[in-house]
Amino acid sequence: MKVVLLAGGLGTRLSEETVLKPKPMIEIGGMPILWHIMKIYSTHGFNDFIICLGYKGYLIKEYFANYFLHKSNVTIDLSDNSIKVLDSEAEPWKITLVDTGKDSMTGGRIKRIEPYVNNQPFLLTYGDGVGNIDIKQLVAYHKQHGQLCTVTSVQPSGRFGALDLSSENDVKSFLEKPKGDGSWINGGYFVCEPQVFNYIKNSDATIWEKEPMENIALEGKMKAYKHHGFWRPMDTLKDKHDLNEMWDNNNAPWKIW
Repeated sequence: MKVVLLAGGLGTRLSEETVLKPKPMIEIGGMPILWHIMKIYSTHGFNDFIICLGYKGYLIKEYFANYFLHKSNVTIDLSDNSIKVLDSEAEPWKITLVDTGKDSMTGGRIKRIEPYVNNQPFLLTYGDGVGNIDIKQLVAYHKQHGQLCTVTSVQPSGRFGALDLSSENDVKSFLEKPKGDGSWINGGYFVCEPQVFNYIKNSDATIWEKEPMENIALEGKMKAYKHHGFWRPMDTLKDKHDLNEMWDNNNAPWKIW
């Protein structure tokens, strides 16, 4: 089963970083967050990736074009311009890099990679969120229910501390950034049948989370897989700093490899 990664957006809320690189190339622990996401899938045995490129996509192409060299010990002989690979730690990944347009929306990007999934079910996620999702269990859940699309649902932590107040405004308890208001949100990490392409207009302006997902849900062809473990998007500089701190402290729940 191929894994489709959406990696073409501008990432405007991280403009301090994304002025120089696409958002999925922002580093956590010295490696792009895109690499971390791919490692999550790879740990569960999914190693065939399709990356939807857009903004500064050439940097992602160059990164993976040189990945084997970067991860290997080599001897370079300048006299004959030869390179001898001594050993390598390169991943067992097959990566298809597709230019899906600089200004395309998520639905438009997904539609453009339709020829590359070979009319087969595929996995799909964004290039900026990590979690300890059990991908094999997610796929099994999808197959069990037989719908067109399964979306991983999560309950994000609140951005602020929560106060439990009495009628007299006494603080009965305080929770620093508790879970949200009980609502489940789209955490990405989808499993899709190829028929979902029929719900996406040919226009690059189509947003996957709007008409396509809305119509699939209205027809009763979408299931939610509830993930109760760790999940975190990298939307802001604070998110980036928090994820790096977890990694540096050997407390990164998404590191399942």
